[in-house]
Amino acid sequence: MRWSRRSPDPLGLPAGHTASAGSGVRTVPEGRAGEGRVHEGTRLTARLVRQPVAAVTHGRGLTGAGAAAGARRAQGPHPVVAVGPAGGQVRAPAARVPGPRHRPATFRLPPRNTHFTGRDATLRALRRRLAPDGEGAMQVVHGLGGVGKTQLAVEYAYRYRSAYRFVAFVDAEEPALVPSQFASLARELGLAEVASEQVVPRVYRELRKHRPWLVIFDNGERPGPLLDVLPSGDLGSGGHLIVTTRRRGWSGRAGVVELDVFSRREAVELLTRRVDGMTAAVADRIAEHLGDLPLALEQAAGYMDYHHTAPAEYLALLASRLEDMIALGELADRPTVVVATLWQLSVRTLRSCQPQAMRLLELCALLAPEPIPLDLFGHGGEPLVAAAADPVAWDTTVGALAGLGFARRGASSLVLHRLVQAAVRATMPDDVRTDARVRLCRALLAAVPHDIHGDPQAPSRWQALLPHVLAVTKGEPPAECATDSATLLRLASAFLLSVGEHSVALPLCERALAIDESLGQRDAEKDAEKDAEKDAEIGFDLITLAQIHRDRGAPERARPLAERALGLHESCLPADSPAIATDLATLARIRHLLGDHQAAVPLAERALRIDEAAYGPDDPYVSFDLMALAGVHLDLGDHAVALPLISRALRIREAGYAPDHLYIGYALLLKARAVHALGDPAAAALARRGALILEARLGTSHPKTRDAFALAERLQDGGSCHEHGERSAAAPAHEADVAAPVPGSGPSRAPGRGGEPSRAVT
Repeated sequence: MRWSRRSPDPLGLPAGHTASAGSGVRTVPEGRAGEGRVHEGTRLTARLVRQPVAAVTHGRGLTGAGAAAGARRAQGPHPVVAVGPAGGQVRAPAARVPGPRHRPATFRLPPRNTHFTGRDATLRALRRRLAPDGEGAMQVVHGLGGVGKTQLAVEYAYRYRSAYRFVAFVDAEEPALVPSQFASLARELGLAEVASEQVVPRVYRELRKHRPWLVIFDNGERPGPLLDVLPSGDLGSGGHLIVTTRRRGWSGRAGVVELDVFSRREAVELLTRRVDGMTAAVADRIAEHLGDLPLALEQAAGYMDYHHTAPAEYLALLASRLEDMIALGELADRPTVVVATLWQLSVRTLRSCQPQAMRLLELCALLAPEPIPLDLFGHGGEPLVAAAADPVAWDTTVGALAGLGFARRGASSLVLHRLVQAAVRATMPDDVRTDARVRLCRALLAAVPHDIHGDPQAPSRWQALLPHVLAVTKGEPPAECATDSATLLRLASAFLLSVGEHSVALPLCERALAIDESLGQRDAEKDAEKDAEKDAEIGFDLITLAQIHRDRGAPERARPLAERALGLHESCLPADSPAIATDLATLARIRHLLGDHQAAVPLAERALRIDEAAYGPDDPYVSFDLMALAGVHLDLGDHAVALPLISRALRIREAGYAPDHLYIGYALLLKARAVHALGDPAAAALARRGALILEARLGTSHPKTRDAFALAERLQDGGSCHEHGERSAAAPAHEADVAAPVPGSGPSRAPGRGGEPSRAVT
């Protein structure tokens, strides 16, 4: 798609105009070529007498049909005339019998975009709004820079041209230049020697003689600077106005049509049509990287066409060098316009007028193109943006980004398009970028829940913040926030582990371990206290990594990691540290999965003793140890030993969690196994109750839910709870998918510890 407001013809004139030797530009109504041709090279002027427009040509000719149409529209006794160089009159061709309605005369209307894609529903909606029984004669098309607002307005003019007799296009980006365009329009309409203050009203009065008319104000700013050129009162009757803008503030003046980026289908359609060898799959991925922004897609097509770059190679460049690629590639009709410079004027405005808003924009540029919670910028002690400390200043600061079209503002969030972010990042000096990243890393570490399982708000909060954690921790971290980055990565992996996203959690935890181990190697100075802290952090990474491998079905890979973590923590932490209890519980679960049940029992018992001493006998944390130990005893066939452990864990959980909490569901399923083995007919009811909780929390299609209902049905029918294999919903292996946190990763019950991993059992 071409996104041009100006696309000159070979003579350098806007479409719909021709040169008049020694004079300005004149409009050429469209008709049948070759009729009534005026001698080439003759300088002509035209006098418009109560008709829509004078048609004067230089080397093109006034069509007979066009002249006839003008004559038919004349409302006075004067004929349409063209004056030759010697003052002689060249009479227009005689009027013909009326035929089909002709295309409207135009003023500076860009040529139609032959690559225009989609937008059919939006065009129909715009037409309905502008129809006589619609919402109003003035509509504003609002959207992000590069989204195709100009092209939509131009396409509207061509698609519905039969509804208008005159169409004018006004570049409104510089309000100070709009009056001079109206002066040119006045001359086009035959108005001579009009006082400057009278040009605008005279133009609108003259347009009433050519109604219905359409005037497009392209790329307008706020309504205020354009008030002097917008019609007031009855001056606007008989016509329509369309304003395209990035800025808000027009709703009190006109109806607003919000224009979004392309749908993915439209984006893929454009790329596959424009680029040879483009497959739908590659087009889909390119569109994803470019955020479906029409201008960026057209720029990408231009780049691939000019450089003969294979689509797959271009995709690889986008994935690795997005900030560079948005500055490369050009449009055939606007070679100086690229995505990288699209927002430069607005950035300069923001930097000079609202520096706090500029600071906010730079911070947002380093986050993900997902809703950004606004409380992130004022979370904890010192706010990331000073304006966040004052409600009024903060509201205007956030509003500036929305008002200038940089972001969409929700009730409690901002969303920036990924290419707005990339363009801003590309202009940030290295020191500014590093400082922003360090501050964001610390703010996110303070904002994310560390108690991933104990905090009822943790899942929703993590869902909102996870994309931003991943964005800020991407790549090599600055030295100032390396430790915080590793902790964020570990916490993120623990959250992903808790929701079953093992494959995503694994590389994050591996990166956390690599960062912490490299920090330990960097320090040449020997400091026992610092060494102990580093060893503890490495131990937290290792035990989380062990939990991930365990839940991925690789307990043999998990065991050496858990054993190393236990060894590190026993060497640098007190023997009764809850972190050691986590290591013990995790290792017990791994040994259990490896079939070494006898070795698992003392590990689980020691973990239980540490947590009971640290938290008390009825703390929810203790329930995880109880469940782990019960699972081992069940597999050993010690059902009578396992049942009281499960019942105690269930009582603790029912006292501390909501009735439909997953932890209660898991405890019910495990209890169903125990009571069934002891011959209690209540097993089926317990299993069904647990299955219903899993269904409510995980969904009907989740594997754990399906297994839970299968267990309930078997128990109801009198079958064995082991008939469907060891990986049942009630088996500890499944329950281990949800882990309990230890102090430091949660409610800070062990002062001085932060970001510790989750307990490996349910």
